[in-house]
This record gives sequence, C-alpha cells and structure tokens, in this order.
Amino acid sequence: MNLIQCYILDDEPMAVALLNEYVQKSPHLQLIGSSTSAIQALTELQHLKVDLCFIDIQMPELTGLQIMNLLGNKSYFIITSAYNQYALQGYEHNVLDYLLKPITYERFLKSILKVTPIIEQHTTDKTHHKQDYLFVKTDGKHIKVFFNELKYVEGLKDYLILHLSNERLITLSTLKDMEDKLPSDLFVRIHKSYIINKQHIEAIERNRLYIEKAIIPIGETYKKTVLTQLIK
Repeated sequence: MNLIQCYILDDEPMAVALLNEYVQKSPHLQLIGSSTSAIQALTELQHLKVDLCFIDIQMPELTGLQIMNLLGNKSYFIITSAYNQYALQGYEHNVLDYLLKPITYERFLKSILKVTPIIEQHTTDKTHHKQDYLFVKTDGKHIKVFFNELKYVEGLKDYLILHLSNERLITLSTLKDMEDKLPSDLFVRIHKSYIINKQHIEAIERNRLYIEKAIIPIGETYKKTVLTQLIK
C-alpha cells in the first residue's frame, strides 16, 4: 500500500504541531507539508500531489471553505475545527470527515481508518489506465502519442512542447491540463514548467535530473514529493 500524502493547514501553531505528531505515528500516512498561512498553503496545495489535507475553517486570510472551493477536487479533506456549524457546508466539497477540536489521537485514528479505503480506491482508479497513449492536437491534426515514447513535457505559457523519442510536438494547452491527462504512475510534475516520464530518468543530482542530453530542474515546491516518489 502506498503512503497517503498529507498536508496540514491551521492558523494555530499548536494545532499544526499536534496533527503533525498524530500523522507521524500513524501507519500509511506521510506528511509532505504544513502551514499556518492560508495563502502559502493554497500556493503549495496547487502544486503538490496531496491525497489528504487536514484543514481548519476559521482563518484570517482565507477560510478553509474558500480554499476547498479554489482547489476543487484536487485533494480529499478532513476538517479540523472548534466549531461544528460548518459541517454541512464542508460536505459540499471532497470532505471525508469532520474532527471537532480538541482532537484526541483515538478520534484521529478512527477517522484515518475510515478514509483510507476511499483514498486508496481513488488512487487505484486514477493510476490503472487502460490505454497507453493520448491524442495531441498539432498543426490542425490529432497525433497519437504513446506514453512510453513521451520523455517529458515542457510548458511555455499557453503552449506545450512534448519531447518524444524521435521528435518534438507543439500543442496549444496548459501543463495543468496535460498533467490531468497523463497517468500518475508513469508521469510526475517536478517543476512549474515540466512533467517528466519516470521511465526515462537517467540520473538525479541535487535540484535537477537527467533525461538523455536534457538537464531538467526540480522546483523547490515539488522537491520533497518528487524525491519521495522517485527515490524509495
């Protein structure tokens, strides 16, 4: 079973520290980020691969409900709040549970045991793809691109360059759209401008990796998650 990648957002440092402690001693959970700033967390959550986010509701910059609305279905959430009146609103989003403060480890663990099968099933559905290609529109026609031939994708504003084994294709799209189309068991986003095929990596050195003659940077925001996935 893969580790569930977790993130903690709460404007109270003591609450973050407590949840951090709970995550660290819980099997199958891995903490990849935490913050007491809603703005900072929103930026990180948009770029990191987060399976489950523990999120407070009442925060000074943005509320937890606003953040969930901005992120859409990118992650699952467990609300951690001292107020129970937000429970109904929370369940309009990808909320799997509602933990009322003060949170005991027994209640925390009960929640994790409940949500783990849901997250695992979602991950399985996403990573087990039936086809090994996608079609890319370029020069007025749709070209079939096999995943094993796609080495990496480079984003340039609203354009993408697909670096293949024997050619390069340019298509009008965004890196986020391409990330959603590519199977996550083969491809990983390592930078705001790059998605790479794990099978084509030749070496990793500090903040960069090598795919044939290309030297591709690993973004600081992505570094911890990328290295966790690639170097096990």
